[in-house]
Amino acid sequence: MIKRTRLRGRPVRQEDSTRVNDRIRVPQVRLIGADGAQLGIVASDVARSMALRAGLDLVEVSPNAVPPVCRIMDYGKYKFEIAKKARASKSKQHVVKLKEIKLHPKTDDNDFNYRVRHAIDFLEHGCKVKVILVFRGREMAHQDYGKHLLDQMCEALSEAAVVESRPPMEGNAMTIVFAPSQKSLAAARKRAQAQAASGQGGANGDEAGAGVPDEAAESQDETANNAQDGNYA
Repeated sequence: MIKRTRLRGRPVRQEDSTRVNDRIRVPQVRLIGADGAQLGIVASDVARSMALRAGLDLVEVSPNAVPPVCRIMDYGKYKFEIAKKARASKSKQHVVKLKEIKLHPKTDDNDFNYRVRHAIDFLEHGCKVKVILVFRGREMAHQDYGKHLLDQMCEALSEAAVVESRPPMEGNAMTIVFAPSQKSLAAARKRAQAQAASGQGGANGDEAGAGVPDEAAESQDETANNAQDGNYA
């Protein structure tokens, strides 16, 4: 006898809940024709026959109405159009990225200026920047140094950013979240328009992306930041 292993934790496939054709089992429906004409209340069997003769489907579009409202349409095409609209809507959504930059009370001027340049670059690409100042060990006794460093960061980013939030001390870290200023947003829009124009003019991918660092470059920058942070351990 072969034992069947029961698989657990597998995702349950969600079926389409829209009732179509034979799944519509109410005796009567309020019918809308393929051309949008109101055909009144008809028997479900008659409505299915009309859809079949037209080579289309009978689709329940308003199940909570009494009687339910059904329409004669090409259901496959209808689902495709809905998915297409959803994809178009998703592509138009602007997702704001949040970049993190770490500091320490002992961060020297060169490293501080390096992080400021990266913060401005991120802001001019429409990203938000979260600056995290981490205290280690006895540095907790000198929180005024850290506060002074964050004040310097605010001053350095005063033209490129606005302070979105500055929560109080959390554990061993102080944080500030910067949002792009109008100047940075204008620079981001200008860069995007230039990139779009470059793409329409037949420029190759390297030229079109020359003004925008890719994710790999940003990852390398973050890795460099983390490596430099480790020097202050």
